[in-house]
Amino acid sequence: MTGTGARSGDGQRTERSSAVCDRSLAKAFGFLGKRWNGLLLAALIPGPLGYADLRRAVGTISDSVLAERLAGLTRAGLVLRRVEPGPPLSVEYRLTPAGQALLPAMDELAAWAAENLPDDGPCTGGHLGPADPRVDPLDRPGACAGD
Repeated sequence: MTGTGARSGDGQRTERSSAVCDRSLAKAFGFLGKRWNGLLLAALIPGPLGYADLRRAVGTISDSVLAERLAGLTRAGLVLRRVEPGPPLSVEYRLTPAGQALLPAMDELAAWAAENLPDDGPCTGGHLGPADPRVDPLDRPGACAGD
């Protein structure tokens, strides 16, 4: 992978730092590239949402996939799941500090994609803005249903 890795004092890339960076990028893109993960994180930007609100916010996701993705985001430490005992039982999801720390990078990546990648589908570019659960995610600039 070119263009990654730290530079030594004389400006030369070091092989060790390049390999670490490549592994880190592969890990990050492998996780964020999973369908729905980015949209779920974006939906939580304005604040906590319940399960049903998250499902409405991202569109046509199935219950089983939504539960799987939320569990993965929770295990990764990006989303916090809080259960309020009922009746009725209530489950709320919110971004952790680690999840919030990821948002500027996601916004920059979306802006880069809008500027540098061809528009070959429903995603028109732009940036990840605050998600409103009442708005179809494909109507928001830059939102893609997990391409």
